[in-house]
Amino acid sequence: MRLLRFGDPGHEQPGILAPDGTRRDCSAHFGDWNAAFFGGDGLTRLAALVAEGLDALPRVPESARWGACVARPGKVLGIGLNYFDHAAETGRDTPTEPIVFMKATSAVGGPNDPIVIPRDSVKTDWEVELGVVIGRAAHYLDSPEDSAAHVAGYCAAHDVSERSYQFERGGQWDKGKSCDTFCPLGPQLVTPEEAGDLGNLHLTLDVNGVRKQDGSTDNMIFDVPFLVHYLSHFMTLEPGDIILTGTPAGVGAARTPPEFLRAGDVVELRVGDLGTLRQVCVDA
Repeated sequence: MRLLRFGDPGHEQPGILAPDGTRRDCSAHFGDWNAAFFGGDGLTRLAALVAEGLDALPRVPESARWGACVARPGKVLGIGLNYFDHAAETGRDTPTEPIVFMKATSAVGGPNDPIVIPRDSVKTDWEVELGVVIGRAAHYLDSPEDSAAHVAGYCAAHDVSERSYQFERGGQWDKGKSCDTFCPLGPQLVTPEEAGDLGNLHLTLDVNGVRKQDGSTDNMIFDVPFLVHYLSHFMTLEPGDIILTGTPAGVGAARTPPEFLRAGDVVELRVGDLGTLRQVCVDA
């Protein structure tokens, strides 16, 4: 299944992407794609509803905005330097354990919403990533093999990063990761049976039509099952939480000379068959 949300910011409603490519409104049956939905076996109930046919699910107007594919999560966890080629381009050693940071949940936005460049930013950067949506609470999992039962699905994500905030303002990565609009998600949450081979998803990112990142999840240092298992030993992963699993080589900060986003730039990114995100940059 492919879950989506639609409507004005703060007033999104739950829907699905039907096999015929139309968006269908599920708001008469579910409140939202949120922690209560995932934690209450909502995916099973949604699958049963869809199996009955689409006649009971109205079409979403084509003009309706695409929202983030899940409601605001309890946590957004990022994994730094999780691709061999990205670690190499930064000149850093390959991590021996995952580097973990947090993004503010207020950074979450829709797949086509603008990226707002902060007022004093000079180093706003791009990062295409595979996002993991937790579907069932995970705490002290015994092994990576146990992780699959705790994942609701996957989505494309943009881990927008302000590098001067990240590295030059006291050493806290969260500062450069948490600005408003710095976590576009979507356009759909794709459940595992439709997500494809997680070990070989193609990731691309273009700025103004020029390819900047072109990688694959087969270059990941720590794969998705390991990350879910690992993180569960430091905190409880709750339904609806998001894990951003790292980015391949090609970020702006590692280029010669460095390149950063400016108002008017258009960023398009894609992860496998999970969908495409498109954002126009604007000044705060």
